[in-house]
Amino acid sequence: MLRFSAVEFMALITTYFYPFVRIGACLMVAPVFGASYVPGRVRLVLAFALAMLVAPFAPAPQVELLSAESALIIAQQIVIGVALGFALQVVFDAVALAGQLLANSVGLSFAFNVDPLRGVSTPVVGQLYTLLVVLTFLSLNGHLALLEMLTAGLRTMPVGRTGLGADALWTLVLWTGQVIYGALAVALPGMTAMLVVNLGFGVMSRAAPTFNLFAVGFPVTLAFGLVVLLLGLPSVQSGFLALAGDAFVVLDALLR
Repeated sequence: MLRFSAVEFMALITTYFYPFVRIGACLMVAPVFGASYVPGRVRLVLAFALAMLVAPFAPAPQVELLSAESALIIAQQIVIGVALGFALQVVFDAVALAGQLLANSVGLSFAFNVDPLRGVSTPVVGQLYTLLVVLTFLSLNGHLALLEMLTAGLRTMPVGRTGLGADALWTLVLWTGQVIYGALAVALPGMTAMLVVNLGFGVMSRAAPTFNLFAVGFPVTLAFGLVVLLLGLPSVQSGFLALAGDAFVVLDALLR
């Protein structure tokens, strides 16, 4: 019969608890895993299973669990996990923002629906783009790449008394600017096409003042907008893949 002393039992708990905190914090924020339709219990069970698998191969400090130093380590692991999930979530937010910008140009800004990832109301174009990139992310095993990088990070950045440094935090701050850059990179071609359509209607209204722009312009603009959305779907995927590749580079930099 196996028997553990109190010291050995606490050491065994800390070996698995610190990796569990980092993995769980990341899964709570990361795209797909942190979606509103994924129950919190599922994320906790997945984080616990991953911690059970990788913790024996990852070094962990032998610190008293109920101590101030342990609380500092736990806080650092939460920051690391949230930073990793947030860095990847920026890519999905950029695509969702691109859909909202394009919806304003097309005339679909009034069409809202519940976003299943966040549980809030968003324009349908942004939701369409979000679902498209989520399916692309899953089909390319991006979720597995995230889990692999997360578990490998326990070796490249082991659990310890030091967390993310100033350079890593500044890299994360600069990466948040990709929300605007990525949104414009994805939506700018469609917005440019719709600008040309609106300029054409402006010229027509000046040439024929009696032309009822609101009665004719909106249906035509909407029809052109749907065509632009259809033709722009491949560029959305290519833009997302470029942003996702850059995101994993940032994740690797954070963990090193």
